[in-house]
Amino acid sequence: MFLHKLTDSNFKNVNVTYIPNPSRYSSRGILLNDQKQIAMLYMSSNGYYKLPGGGVEKSETNEDAFLREIKEETGFDCKILYYLGVVEEHKNKNNFMQLSSCYVAKVIGQPRDVTLTEAEKELGFQLTWMDYHQAVEIMNKSIQECTDYIISFMLLRDSTILNEGWKIISQPPETPLMF
Repeated sequence: MFLHKLTDSNFKNVNVTYIPNPSRYSSRGILLNDQKQIAMLYMSSNGYYKLPGGGVEKSETNEDAFLREIKEETGFDCKILYYLGVVEEHKNKNNFMQLSSCYVAKVIGQPRDVTLTEAEKELGFQLTWMDYHQAVEIMNKSIQECTDYIISFMLLRDSTILNEGWKIISQPPETPLMF
């Protein structure tokens, strides 16, 4: 299932160019707590928020990568409720294409310690819980203010995931949209 293709044309008036082969595969998405709040990772180094997720390792499935990334970045185990689809990011400036498999999941149990990478520690990752409207407001404001090329893609990607995921969360289908 396809969610969205992001290109340089989303940010400036240029011709759409698609990069044919993925440079990176990732898994990310919405993690909900019992109050239907969304896990957002605040990056204190640049003042932006993102959804949890990251790269798929060689021996992993997309689902396994998502579960691992959630645990590493938030400290929570989770259960995947819905598969949302794939977001493609075609970053022509640096000839980089990322495919992100996107999910909605719910927290299971109590949090453990996070295990952030050195890069994530440098970015100052901090877990924050927000309601949907708060998360969308922060993402929209950030998209308007951001001037960083790579972060702009991240913000638009995560905003897309939030909006598509909320359609399902707020009115769940009778049958979960699993794999």
